[in-house]
Amino acid sequence: MEHDLEAPRLERRLVAILAADIVGYSRHMERDEAGSLATLSRLRVVADELIVSHKGRITGTAGDSILAEFSSVVDALDCAVKIQAGVATSGDDQAPEQRMQFRIGVNVGDVMVKDGDIFGDGVNIAARLETLANAGGICVSRGVRDHVRKMGRYAFEDLGEQSVKNIAQPIRAFRLHGLEDGAPEGAVSEPPMGLTATPAPPVVTPAPFELPFWDAIKESKDPAEFTAYLEQYPHGVFATLAEARREALLAEQSESPAIVAPPPELVTVELAFWESIKESTDPAEFAAYLVQYPDGSFAALADTRRKVLMAARAAPSPETAADATELTFWDSVKDSDNPAMYAAYLEKYPHGSFATLAQARIEELASTG
Repeated sequence: MEHDLEAPRLERRLVAILAADIVGYSRHMERDEAGSLATLSRLRVVADELIVSHKGRITGTAGDSILAEFSSVVDALDCAVKIQAGVATSGDDQAPEQRMQFRIGVNVGDVMVKDGDIFGDGVNIAARLETLANAGGICVSRGVRDHVRKMGRYAFEDLGEQSVKNIAQPIRAFRLHGLEDGAPEGAVSEPPMGLTATPAPPVVTPAPFELPFWDAIKESKDPAEFTAYLEQYPHGVFATLAEARREALLAEQSESPAIVAPPPELVTVELAFWESIKESTDPAEFAAYLVQYPDGSFAALADTRRKVLMAARAAPSPETAADATELTFWDSVKDSDNPAMYAAYLEKYPHGSFATLAQARIEELASTG
């Protein structure tokens, strides 16, 4: 008896897709095949571990390329950023001509799944976005940009509508800002014609009050606060991040002009100083604020808190040394069945806190004796 064979139903799902490949891989292989394979293997370990740690799944590898899917757009983009950072770090011990860099494209879209592999326009678009990325960079679709833009963690360069191979409609592409500029000094890159890669700034340590300042504004939705930080600390530890968040917030405000930011004058080093001490129990810290800002916005409050804390320190402790000694004496006799012990307490503390209780215990023991 013959049976009609039905093709298995394809599973469809909405996922974030990461597509990556090595820039100039054929050139590397032609120059040094064995060394290039060793470098690729090392980079694949970095990328594969990051994909797994960000809850992604590798769905395809071919030579120097990687294809992975994520249930979260944020996880996919965070993973892409960390891959680029890990690749840059891993090449520190190599000569410039031996270093390899990924280009990465990230898209969010509907895909078909068969035998663990993913197919469809969503995958094709991720692959085409990858070709638009610079060496060491990341290019994303509008859907990805829209998912993460409100988080304020990343800034994007709008590349406009791009016509790409085998995709009928142009796609809106966005390049993640700042990655290529952060490449290690001497790294091989292939920037667009007329542009050159900028070496990474030297490692710096926070200036005085920089950390309290940053803590006071890091969750802000006001670009003026990040502008104030950059004016105060143009080469600060968080300067690159501040610039990225400011640009992202300005882009949002340009699409929502009704949002009015508070005046930037309110955001000052004074605010950072106050934020760092306002919960303190040390009157010296409020005194230091008043020395620095005698007419500051929080001067009256600082003076009040300083006086309260000073008064609290000057007040005598409710339990003096004598009280503590009496309490120790009482603790040593309170459970005794010997009336002489209570008599000794009364002799030592005839008007003590436990004198009445001691007398009662003597009478109780006498009546039961």
